[in-house]
Amino acid sequence: MVTVEDIREAEISISPYIIHTPLIYSPSISLMTGAEVYLKLETLQKSGSFKIRGAINKILSNRSKISRKGVVTASAGNHAQGVSLAAHVAGVPATVVMPLWSSLSKQEAARAYGADIRLFGKTFEESMDRALELAQDGMLLVHPFDDPDIIAGQGTIGLEVFDSGVQPDLIVVPVGGGGLIAGVAIVIKKYFPSCQVIGVQSDACPSAYHRMKKGGPEYMSGGSTIADGIHVAKTGKHTFEIIKKFVNDIVLVDDSSIADAILLLLERKKIVAEGAGAASLAALISGKINYQPGNTIVLIISGGNIDSHQLSRVIRQALARSGRLVRLNLVLEDHPGSLSELLAIIARKEGNILQISHNEWDVDLPVLEKRIWIEIETRGKEHSEIIQKAIHQAGIKTCQTRDTGLSQVN
Repeated sequence: MVTVEDIREAEISISPYIIHTPLIYSPSISLMTGAEVYLKLETLQKSGSFKIRGAINKILSNRSKISRKGVVTASAGNHAQGVSLAAHVAGVPATVVMPLWSSLSKQEAARAYGADIRLFGKTFEESMDRALELAQDGMLLVHPFDDPDIIAGQGTIGLEVFDSGVQPDLIVVPVGGGGLIAGVAIVIKKYFPSCQVIGVQSDACPSAYHRMKKGGPEYMSGGSTIADGIHVAKTGKHTFEIIKKFVNDIVLVDDSSIADAILLLLERKKIVAEGAGAASLAALISGKINYQPGNTIVLIISGGNIDSHQLSRVIRQALARSGRLVRLNLVLEDHPGSLSELLAIIARKEGNILQISHNEWDVDLPVLEKRIWIEIETRGKEHSEIIQKAIHQAGIKTCQTRDTGLSQVN
């Protein structure tokens, strides 16, 4: 089993090649939760996530074993970038097998570091099987999580938390295959034995959760999730042994909670986090973690490589859930001034109109009526209800429409 001494050696080896990422105190999240909350920002790490730590440690530790064919791995994104950058630094070729559904932006980022990207498999596990086949042809396999060198590299995050002087009562870590939480837990339990180590998984792929809490199967396939970085159906053999020994609990979060956490980090801390990276905060703000008021909590924000289009959708849906973005579907009488009367009501109630569209060709409406869609920014659900009530009181009718993912008047 990996030891703190192994992780200390990894820290010395990789320190010239990584960023010692900040551990920052968040007054706003602390006020929201009643705890003293710190964020470990691996979003600022080279390649955009913690993965470079384990990848560079694996490659440097095995440099003499690497043939001219280089290294190979499988990844949905962050590990791909970590290995690609680590191989570039070490001056060796890298081949990365990625699932067919991998983010285009993550594919291009890995290519930019010089890796040979090969798309194969509908699942990460199918991609991993292909990487194992390539490894038999003389490439060094850099496993995404289930490898002592990888675990030791990721564990350097725990050493940085220890060296910061912060003394956590809880540390919350995203869990996919388990390499990150395994490495961090080894360090935390050594220096802070009473600290609770809490893992977080997406409820769409809860393999480690079911295996730890319910004695579930080693393999558990799941549905799609915005937390693609922790979408792993099978926890590692090495990592799960460490999880059983050192991790106190694993909790599940859904995509809605993760999206809310992404928006919170963006608005309050100006931090762009991907789904997996925001999972630790999602668990905290959604009430999935038990803690005492005033506890010191460290959240590992593990990565920031979110696709820009996905980020846009996440923001809109999170705003809609909170009532801050509302789509009104209304029917107006088609006479001069009817639209201006509606806009005046919204203006008086201090709603911010973002978009207006209308349709005069709906055959289900009388000739002298027209359908209007108005998208409004509000301060929240209470403000939204005030605007909607004023519109109803003015006698403006509402109509049914298909779900758009935004709050609506129906």
